[in-house]
Amino acid sequence: MAQDKVFIFDTTLRDGEQVPGCKLNTEEKIKLALELETLGVDIIEAGFPVSSPAILPR
Repeated sequence: MAQDKVFIFDTTLRDGEQVPGCKLNTEEKIKLALELETLGVDIIEAGFPVSSPAILPR
């Protein structure tokens, strides 16, 4: 039988970095991750934006 829990998955610390003008330093990322944890977010996906070499200007 299916679980009765909804899992919250947040990609702010990964996809948020791809928003123009959005650049978080390490301290800001840690603070945001701790706040997401406080809110009860189950999964926090962190990383950095990567562009394919095929779409980078030459």
